[in-house]
Amino acid sequence: MKVSTKARYGLRAIMELGANYSKKRPLLLKEIAKRQEISLKYLDHIFSLLKKIGIVKSAGKGKGYILSKAPSQIKVWEIIEVLEETTLLDCLTTPNLCKKAQFCAARSLWRNLANSLRRSLENISLEDLLREQEDILKRENKNAMYYI
Repeated sequence: MKVSTKARYGLRAIMELGANYSKKRPLLLKEIAKRQEISLKYLDHIFSLLKKIGIVKSAGKGKGYILSKAPSQIKVWEIIEVLEETTLLDCLTTPNLCKKAQFCAARSLWRNLANSLRRSLENISLEDLLREQEDILKRENKNAMYYI
């Protein structure tokens, strides 16, 4: 399995909004695009998908975006599901595609894997990711060497 750039970039961009959530200040897409080194056009497409499902909302034309709810209330699965193809195999959602689907042990394996992945991502909130990001940055700053 390989996660697409759409999902990776979308998650990074949402993390920016999440880190900014307490400030109650919208972020412009061009600011996020520049910091994250993502094409503004691509990011605009990603945000239109995230806006449709209610994760982000526009603060007004040209005023940027904010999260629609607190980072603790946003699960990573919500983000990934809208940006990524989450069905591992077509036969999981459309069993009549394969005449062996009903008797296939491998199909059962793939279904279990898909369910496990979903449960894992449903148990991680945006707040959890932000906390982990903060911990990583703190550790990196402790290891930084300063010269005078």
